[in-house]
Amino acid sequence: MFVTNRHGGTLLLGAAIALLPVSAHAQTSSGTGAYPSKPVRLIVGFTPGSATDVTARLFAQKFTEAWGVQVAVDNVPGVGGAVGVARVAKSPPDGYTLTYSGNGALTILPTLQSKPLYDVMRDLAPISMMLSMPSILAINNDLPVKTFQELIAYARNPSHKLSYASPGNGTPQHIAGELLKGLAKVDITHVPYKGAVFLDVIGGRVGMTLQNAGAILPTVRDGKLRALAVTSLKRSPNMPEFPTIAESGYPGFEAISWFGLLAPAGTPAAIIGKVHQESMRVIANPEMKTRFTQLGLDITGKNSEEVRAIIKADTGKWAKVIKDAGVTMLD
Repeated sequence: MFVTNRHGGTLLLGAAIALLPVSAHAQTSSGTGAYPSKPVRLIVGFTPGSATDVTARLFAQKFTEAWGVQVAVDNVPGVGGAVGVARVAKSPPDGYTLTYSGNGALTILPTLQSKPLYDVMRDLAPISMMLSMPSILAINNDLPVKTFQELIAYARNPSHKLSYASPGNGTPQHIAGELLKGLAKVDITHVPYKGAVFLDVIGGRVGMTLQNAGAILPTVRDGKLRALAVTSLKRSPNMPEFPTIAESGYPGFEAISWFGLLAPAGTPAAIIGKVHQESMRVIANPEMKTRFTQLGLDITGKNSEEVRAIIKADTGKWAKVIKDAGVTMLD
């Protein structure tokens, strides 16, 4: 069985949830129709405290306030989020079982599994992409390089045995590292982790790491690691001081994590539209924008058709990287 770590291996500021005010009375949505008339399950394929879980709970709370019915996060972890997505793919298409998923389970894991648990394009109906987050490439402070370009030059020296830590095999950070290795033509050994990644990089046992910004940014800003670049196509407004890999000699390089809502295939268009509309209200809320910024997240705001096109394009992109790098699933 393919085993991977929680998406991005991240433990974000769960306390952010507690900062959100709880409405004393549910708000009324206009044009609600009959949906939802009972509690909604929002399945998350990772354990409590992960990046996916924390952000899912922010949306679930706002949905509950708007609709007047409980929208509850249900953690169904396993296989990098794939078990939770599979649960939704097999659920009735009535809008009462949705998934809030990271892109790894939608665009990477199906390629890595010998027997995929679902076909994203066939079994799921995208609703929205709300948030994205770049990874940060950070190094041990004692590594004798100051810029991304110097890092690549250092890695090309045969006498330097460089390794990079990721949150696990098959995670977006792992595959991003393989993409970088291929483009830069460098030999850097991948070291997958299930936890304590930062300690080993800080301690110098591993020279560098790729990690979700929400997880690693506090460590970088505390000076315990040195950030050289981010993996988004453009600089993140939340951390504009860090250059992108794309602007550092590899145009077009992009390897972000994103978060979206999906329903079982066949869910009525009216329900898809209503959930999308509410998710867009949440990310437009100034208070919520502040919360997301604090967590290192960028707001995207994509609709169903846009998400479907992104999933299709990203699946092809990462399948090529996986094939070229010889990445295989672990049985």
